Amino acid sequence: IFHLAGIVSGEAEANFDLGYRVNLDGTRALFDAVRLAAFAPRLVFTSSIAVFGAPFPDVIPDEFHPTPLTSYGTQKQMSEALLADYTRRGFFDGIGIRLPTICVRPGKPNKAASSFFSGIIREPLAGQEAILPVPRSVLHTHASPRSAVNFLIHAAEIDGDKVGPRRNLTMPGVAVTVGEQIEALERIAGAEVAKRIREQPDETIWAIVKGWPTRFEARRARELGFAAEKNFDEIIQAHIEDELGKTVA
Repeated sequence: IFHLAGIVSGEAEANFDLGYRVNLDGTRALFDAVRLAAFAPRLVFTSSIAVFGAPFPDVIPDEFHPTPLTSYGTQKQMSEALLADYTRRGFFDGIGIRLPTICVRPGKPNKAASSFFSGIIREPLAGQEAILPVPRSVLHTHASPRSAVNFLIHAAEIDGDKVGPRRNLTMPGVAVTVGEQIEALERIAGAEVAKRIREQPDETIWAIVKGWPTRFEARRARELGFAAEKNFDEIIQAHIEDELGKTVA
C-alpha cells in the first residue's frame, strides 16, 4: 500500500483544521483500516523533511531529532510515530520516506510553499514567466520525480529486517541554492530562458521556507540502496526528457 495523499505545506499552514483532518486523522483512519483488515502488508508512507526544525547543523545527520516548526511538519511527524508503532505491533510492515522537495514537478503549481522551486524551472522552459518569492541564497535539497518513483518502489521491496525499528528514512537528494538552480537552467536552456524568472518577495512563503532544513547526510537510506541525482543539471534534464519529450545532449 502506498500512502501519498495529503494537504501540502502551504495549505496545511493556512488551513489548520483541514491539514489535521487530512494529514493526521486521514492517515490514522487508513492505518486502522489496514489493521482491521488483518493482512499485514508492506505500507509505504511519504513523509517530509518538514519534520525537522531549526536550528540546524550544516549537514543534518540521521540522528537529528525532529522538531517541526510548521503544522504540516507536525502532522507528518505524528504520522511517522503512528507508522512505527503500528509496525511494531505487527499491523503492517511500514516504511516512511522523508522526501526532499520534488523538482521539477509536472503540471500546474500547487499550494505547497515549495512550489516555486519547480516553478522557476518549469515555467521558463514552457515560455512563461516565473515568480521567485525568496532570496537566491536559499539552500535546499531536491530530487526529481524519477527519483521519487524509484524511492517508492525501493521502499516497497526493501527487506524490513535490514531497516530495523527506526522505520522512517530521510531520502538522499541534491543540495543547491536557488541561484545555483537558475545557473543550471541557464547552462541547459540559455540566458533568455533564465530571464523569465522575476523576483517578487513573499513574506508568508519566506517565513515557512527559512525554517526548513538544507542538507542531509541520508547515510541510512544510501546504505539501504536509495539513490538520487548527483547534480541539479540532471534534475532539469530529467524534466525535459520526461515531461517535454526532448532529449538533452
